Amino acid sequence: MKVSWSPEGLDQTARRATGSLLQRILHLDGVLLALILLLSGIGLVVLYSAFGGRIEPVQGHWLRLAIGLGAMAVLAQIPPSRLYRMAPWIFAGVTLLLIAVLVIGQMGGGARRWLDLGFFNLQPSEFMKLALPMMVAWLVARDTLPVTLGGSLQALAMIAVPVAMIGIQPDLGTAILVAAAGVAVLFLAGLGWRLLALGACLIAAAAPVLWMFGMQDYQKDRVLTFLDPERDPLGAGYNIIQSQIAIGSGGLYGKGWMDGTQAHLEFIPERHTDFVFAVMAEEFGFLGVLLVFGVYLAIIARGLWIAHEAQDNFSRLLAGGITLTFFVYCFVNIGMVSGLLPVVGLPLPLISYGGSSMVTLLAGFGILMAIHTHRRMWSS
Repeated sequence: MKVSWSPEGLDQTARRATGSLLQRILHLDGVLLALILLLSGIGLVVLYSAFGGRIEPVQGHWLRLAIGLGAMAVLAQIPPSRLYRMAPWIFAGVTLLLIAVLVIGQMGGGARRWLDLGFFNLQPSEFMKLALPMMVAWLVARDTLPVTLGGSLQALAMIAVPVAMIGIQPDLGTAILVAAAGVAVLFLAGLGWRLLALGACLIAAAAPVLWMFGMQDYQKDRVLTFLDPERDPLGAGYNIIQSQIAIGSGGLYGKGWMDGTQAHLEFIPERHTDFVFAVMAEEFGFLGVLLVFGVYLAIIARGLWIAHEAQDNFSRLLAGGITLTFFVYCFVNIGMVSGLLPVVGLPLPLISYGGSSMVTLLAGFGILMAIHTHRRMWSS
């Protein structure tokens, strides 16, 4: 038998070896990892400009990114079957931490969101972004899908508890994401449109009560500013007006990296966190925004494909829930910076400067990789 050692064959062998290393040994999905690293690299470039060319804060962001990637690698090693068994305990533990925040939490900026552990501050609400979809998936996966009315009501009650505790802190942005994470799993489990419509009607009916008794003054200002930014152009409406000016001034090709006037003349507030999208749009223009949108859509598509290929209902629902939560993350930030949604204080995933939210996002991607790579291992 004659063996041919063509360059094409060697290349295919190398690719198979790399795939084997990533998937079978490290349990990392190569496609998803490449997209995450690409988006994170774009974030580092944008943040360097947003910080005015200062390298020190970018190095801090890089350190947090490294921690997040480490968390992703660790969670990728945990089989979905073990996550299924751990889900109730994880949810119970994070719920207890939320209760501790309400009782002994540290105040900062008018909110009580952190536990002071001495060497760092812990924000338990970030962990609930993963604990809640895991728990809802555990709950509904025990029965035959689609989920029944009783199962839906039980899951909605479970979702309402942590969302209410986070809303009391107050932290409306995180509460929205946690609620979206739980409802996304329930939607994928077959939640009926009638029940969704009923929930929307109940929320609309409760809106006046929430406005009068449940919202802080600054939250009311955000809603009023969303409806009419010009009502207070130098106060509550300033952020949105300047952000829209920056986005519009970028045009098709942008003003160029480090040449954005709105950012570098400090017209854009929070330009390295919540409003970093405006900096990117001004400097890289519509084409740069399209590139970032393409990467986001590729990540979402990969996550949904992983959910589709999952072996069991729990893995499928959890992967789909994490992916849809990532979509909500992107949609809400870009919508609020563009003036399409009220400002709720959410960073742009993997681009905004931050620590806890980025680590949580990457941990969620680690769970996605675990669901995919362990499935491939079992089926081989």
